[in-house]
Amino acid sequence: MSGRPSSGLVAATRIAAGDDRTRYDGVARTLHWLTALLVLVQFGLAEAWDLPARPGKHLMIVAHMSFGILLALVLAARIAWRLMPGHQMPAAVAGWVERASKAVHYLLYALLVVQAVLGFVLRWSGNEAMSFFGLLIPPPFAPFPKPAHHLIGAAHNCIGWTIVILAAGHALAALFHHFVLHDDVLWRMLPGRRARREAVRAPKTPI
Repeated sequence: MSGRPSSGLVAATRIAAGDDRTRYDGVARTLHWLTALLVLVQFGLAEAWDLPARPGKHLMIVAHMSFGILLALVLAARIAWRLMPGHQMPAAVAGWVERASKAVHYLLYALLVVQAVLGFVLRWSGNEAMSFFGLLIPPPFAPFPKPAHHLIGAAHNCIGWTIVILAAGHALAALFHHFVLHDDVLWRMLPGRRARREAVRAPKTPI
């Protein structure tokens, strides 16, 4: 026995990592990591203000709103950049693993978009303004009934956890490919010239 992970495990982790064999440019990679950082910040803030000892809760909520709007802007830029031709090189051969991996990307995009929209609606439905680093954005509609407002809050919380769980699986799968399979799955999303050289030299993952 070679000790190499089975082809099924390799395929599953490639899908979880979102590895569709697309080659991304520097802007796409930067937006990817900025999105990841902002998601972690948002999740950390949301969980921190519910702790028993929560000094500065108001400041954390304001920061959560500001970084949430920033995340929405980064996400919009990322989607726009992805849709523009010439900024990425698709895989030469697109098999079922690549298609499933692309579906993982689209799922994360969709969840992030829905989460951003729910963040605005949650705040406004409670008759409260959004805040973007001190700039107040008042509600454009009347407040919702309390049951509807609470339902939106529950959905916002549930989707937030879903995004974090999917993102954690995404990251763990990429690390598995990097440290166990020693291929280029992680390298292709790292910024810098060295990462590009390593991605070229790294062996491809067979499926």
